[in-house]
Amino acid sequence: MSPRPSHLPPVRFRPHHFLCALGYDGHGYAPDFTANMTAIVMGQLRRHGGGRTMIEVTGTADDICAPCPHRRSAGCDQQARIDKLDAAHAAALDLSPGDRLSWDEAQARIVDRIKPGDLTRVCDGCQWLRYGMCEAALARLHGAATTAPLTPDARPVKEQP
Repeated sequence: MSPRPSHLPPVRFRPHHFLCALGYDGHGYAPDFTANMTAIVMGQLRRHGGGRTMIEVTGTADDICAPCPHRRSAGCDQQARIDKLDAAHAAALDLSPGDRLSWDEAQARIVDRIKPGDLTRVCDGCQWLRYGMCEAALARLHGAATTAPLTPDARPVKEQP
């Protein structure tokens, strides 16, 4: 597995998008948004070696927001709700604008700081919460962290017989 080229710019995430990326299952607000989210999550974070993808925390619209139909310049037409989500996620994950961490480091921080069942508090107001994919992804991440050693990509290592 080769290291991720250091010349690639980091992916920019607002705080609540760390958990969105964890729970993403291919659904989004609009086709362009979904294609972009798929390219970031599946094409970068979840690909082989994707755990080394660097992420920079931002307090405004980020790389996931780029084609969102709700985006308004550097903000959102639902800015009050987004600010509440970002504040809750920043506090829960100890994130601040300008912080840089790899996707592996982000997943480790999620495991350390957000337990299954916490999403009803941290993600209060998120329209996707009721579908359960984020809670399921969080439970899988916690299960992977407690039942098997992790590879650099945060995937369970299959034990040899």
